Amino acid sequence: MPYVKTRDGTDIYVKDWGSGRPVILLHGWPLSSDSWDPQAMALADAGFRAIAYDRRGFGRSGQPWNGYDYDTLADDLADVMAATGADSEATLVGFSMGGGEVARYMSRHGGKGVIAAALVSSVVPYMLKTEDNPHGVPEEALAGIADGIKADRPHFFRDTFVKQFFGVGIISHPVSDDVLDWATSLALQGGLKSTLACAEAFGHTDFRPDLAAFNVPTLIIHGTADHTVPIDASARAAAAGIANSQLVEYDGAPHGLFATHGDRLTNDLLTFLGR
Repeated sequence: MPYVKTRDGTDIYVKDWGSGRPVILLHGWPLSSDSWDPQAMALADAGFRAIAYDRRGFGRSGQPWNGYDYDTLADDLADVMAATGADSEATLVGFSMGGGEVARYMSRHGGKGVIAAALVSSVVPYMLKTEDNPHGVPEEALAGIADGIKADRPHFFRDTFVKQFFGVGIISHPVSDDVLDWATSLALQGGLKSTLACAEAFGHTDFRPDLAAFNVPTLIIHGTADHTVPIDASARAAAAGIANSQLVEYDGAPHGLFATHGDRLTNDLLTFLGR
């Protein structure tokens, strides 16, 4: 069953590996479920059922005109869980933008079937810099993402975005150029409409009201040198607002932990799941 049809008729591409307690992996913007492959394999090998899917508008999923708000994306998650039968004793793991889907599912769907959650480099609780969120990202920086995509999407992703994503600089180069090329290729699989609409969604959706809905053990992992999603506006604020949460900070780590710190991330997830 490689595809699930959502309640509004969108086809969602699903990977379903292994058997056991389900772990649902939600990918970041603007990638696809392929970014989770090493962790998904490790989970399946460890006796879990790893389910990862391409968000609507990205990867191999359908690219409808509408539905890139977090309410609809949380409904997509609910539909995938129901269609795969992974709607009990499930753990939700959201990376970056995917953390917002976890938060909105917990509030909008009451956390149905979820026994644990993990937020990795997540945008939760609020990305935008405001008077009451001073550590967030300025509006002009978020607008610059859309401007760069509209001007030259391949150049923006390859030479600007993915370098920051993986912490590549003049001295630091924690991943190979091949990883940068691979991430760029995943980013370019997404539709222009969905890429822009989701950037608007993750940059401007306030998940602070959703935090109280986390009623399960929650692991929060974030790099202290994440310049894509600043840790003070995200992980540290989320840990302060989510009861029964555990914050693990990766010192000096950038945003793309699944590649730069893949083994550590895998081990931390397996340890958390084994509790």
